[in-house]
Amino acid sequence: MSAVKKFIRGLHNLHPENRGVVATIGTFDGIHLGHQAIMAQVRNKSAIFELPSMAMIFEPHPMEYFSQEQAPARLMRMHEKLEAIYAEGIDQIFCLQFNRSLRQLSAREFIDRVLVNGIRVRCLVVGDDFRFGCDRKGDSDMLREAGRQYGFEVIDTATVELKGRRVSSTWVRQELQAGNFTFAETLLGKPFCISGRVVHGQHLGRTLGVPTANVHLHRYRAPLSGVFVVEVLVEGSRLPAVANVGVRPTVGDLVKPILEVHVLDWEGDLYGKRITVQFINKIREERQFANVDELIVNIQADIAKAKQYFADLRRAPGEVTPANP
Repeated sequence: MSAVKKFIRGLHNLHPENRGVVATIGTFDGIHLGHQAIMAQVRNKSAIFELPSMAMIFEPHPMEYFSQEQAPARLMRMHEKLEAIYAEGIDQIFCLQFNRSLRQLSAREFIDRVLVNGIRVRCLVVGDDFRFGCDRKGDSDMLREAGRQYGFEVIDTATVELKGRRVSSTWVRQELQAGNFTFAETLLGKPFCISGRVVHGQHLGRTLGVPTANVHLHRYRAPLSGVFVVEVLVEGSRLPAVANVGVRPTVGDLVKPILEVHVLDWEGDLYGKRITVQFINKIREERQFANVDELIVNIQADIAKAKQYFADLRRAPGEVTPANP
């Protein structure tokens, strides 16, 4: 509804223009087909009510709050999620910090403090499996009861299924880990990508004769690792490339994974530029080699496979469509 997209962090930053909304609530990791169906409902109701649309999200992910080690890898970095939500036509994103205080709110307290007195929701769109509040005791029935009391509408969105299975972020992760990028794209409704700014590293790739563009993942734990055929999207161009996501075990200098990309037959400079890496095909798992010489041999083999992959398509790199081995 609004041409100006807004990001609000915390109840204390809500202003009158942020209240009285058509809203949805969730973690929305990946913005897959199920999430897109919910947001389509939000857009529709926003137009009918002539009110702003809002997506309420949580940071960190609730599962990360309870157990960082056991929480699933995110499909999106935070900035990617925000961009994807806005791309779905949502006017406002309201981010609540998931902390002890929020975790201890009962379902009734969440309704009163956040939905009614916070965003003053007029219509709430949720998935049919939505749960909320301490110990996940709140459900759609409780929301509808509150809606009758406080005067807001509640809409359940039916589960989106493919092949008889509910589309979920977990399913997307499984397909990515298996290297099934074509089907992952089907579940996501778009190719799987990782984006970020290229930073200076130790120039190890250049030392090995294979210069790379490095994107630090920071706190982001990617849902995949290994060596991949990719395309790099930068400043309107699509460049064929090979990428590694991992910790470089042969040189053993990393604790946290990094995304390294070598653009094929290209000598440009990507430092400081924001790039999007679209994953197309998996070449192999990341491995620890006996020495640097063996590493170089395998890197050259990876590059050869990536070049052959693009050559076999018999089309320009810009026309590449994801495919599996």
